[in-house]
Amino acid sequence: MRMKRKKNLDERIANASDYLSVMKNESLDFNDAKDEQHYLDFKNLFKKEQPVYLEIGSGKGQFGCTFAKQNPNKNLLCVERNRNVLILAIDMAREMGLDNIRFLCGTAEYLPSYIPKESVEAIYLNFSCPFPKNRHIAHRLTNPKFLKIYREILKPDGVIYQKTDNMHFFEYSIEAFSSCDFKLSNISLDLHNSDFEDNIVTEYEEKFSSKGYPIYRLEARKGSVFKQP
Repeated sequence: MRMKRKKNLDERIANASDYLSVMKNESLDFNDAKDEQHYLDFKNLFKKEQPVYLEIGSGKGQFGCTFAKQNPNKNLLCVERNRNVLILAIDMAREMGLDNIRFLCGTAEYLPSYIPKESVEAIYLNFSCPFPKNRHIAHRLTNPKFLKIYREILKPDGVIYQKTDNMHFFEYSIEAFSSCDFKLSNISLDLHNSDFEDNIVTEYEEKFSSKGYPIYRLEARKGSVFKQP
């Protein structure tokens, strides 16, 4: 069920500049972003100069705000295109008084236009839409087109952390990471029944795990050469 539009949403978004940056273009076409550069200056964006982490698809902000609170020595940039849930995440961050989290409203296709190359320590993909139909495969956030983007913005030893409840999407992701020379580790087929510690539970994770669904997780570290399958 689609969430009802928040009251005064446009005004609230406009008044959230202390936490929010907004992409100038929200196209879903990778080619549209090739010649545009609107790089964020992390030194001006965050109050403290410290390592920057990226979450793509932040939802209502449960993961992002918890991460920021638990890691005051790290900065987190959360990307979300749905303004209706984005404003909830911003409200949460403000209520918690967090100064090491910021939000970017826009699409993942445009990340190369906003994130400087080799500037991000790690990327979190938490319960991304699996896009189960084959005709939508290009929109999966672990599609090789996106993996190429991640490789460009990650630091040399950067890592991607993925969690999902969708087995078929997880299998697809493993194949995509492997074919693009990402080194996989810490693969879990049932995260909540494993010995993994320090897991930050997201809104979706609470929902799915409470129904008995296994949670899948992996870590993918970029290799020395990107391989386009």
